[in-house]
Amino acid sequence: MDDALTNSGTTPAVSIVVPVRNEADNLTPLIAEITAALEGRWAYEIVYVDDGSSDATPQRLSAIMKQRDNLRQIRHARSAGQSAAVRSGVRAARGAIVATLDGDGQNNPAFLPLLIAAIETGGDRVGLAAGQRVGRKDTGFKKFQSRVANRVRNAILRDGTRDSGCGLKAFRRDVFLLLPYFDGLHRFLPALVRREGFEIAYVDVTDRPRHSGVSNYGFFDRLWIGLMDLAGVWWLIRRKKSTPVATEIAS
Repeated sequence: MDDALTNSGTTPAVSIVVPVRNEADNLTPLIAEITAALEGRWAYEIVYVDDGSSDATPQRLSAIMKQRDNLRQIRHARSAGQSAAVRSGVRAARGAIVATLDGDGQNNPAFLPLLIAAIETGGDRVGLAAGQRVGRKDTGFKKFQSRVANRVRNAILRDGTRDSGCGLKAFRRDVFLLLPYFDGLHRFLPALVRREGFEIAYVDVTDRPRHSGVSNYGFFDRLWIGLMDLAGVWWLIRRKKSTPVATEIAS
């Protein structure tokens, strides 16, 4: 696929959604990596969602957009959190398949084709392809936090996922829009997609250090809210009833 196909106005098959907040220095290298991973494979667009940045993120995105017709920018007037940013990006996306990754560079875009292909080959039965990190580059304490959170979540929800916090995911846009929205949604996608009757495909991905800056979405500020979210998702799963098959009868 050449730039003419990407930029000609053709509806993209794939939308890459990247939530960011104060990631100005990480924009150019990550966009270049996304392009290298997808060029020649799909007609695609890149949708950056600026979640109320106070640095030069919006200005740098606008500058890059002048050179890339398939780059779009959605901006939150104030920070609303990562789940809200992902949701804004998915709602704005034009592709039937959406893939997400974090904007700090820790998620390697080279794995995007594997995730997207897992959705394509899975057909109607696979609603989500979830990245599962190996060789994480976080601190020992942060990895310990993640292990505890994943074990607690899996014990309660039994979603069969060892790492629900990986930002690398791909899913059918229509499936995502079926899900109940709440702050923290992105941490429970496997359980919620299973709740809708779809299967999950898993892809091992390697982690790496962020390019620059510091994390904007921390652990302790989400701890108690995360526990309430966990209880809420458990309730949603328990209350789910099968969707009836509805047929319109002509007179």
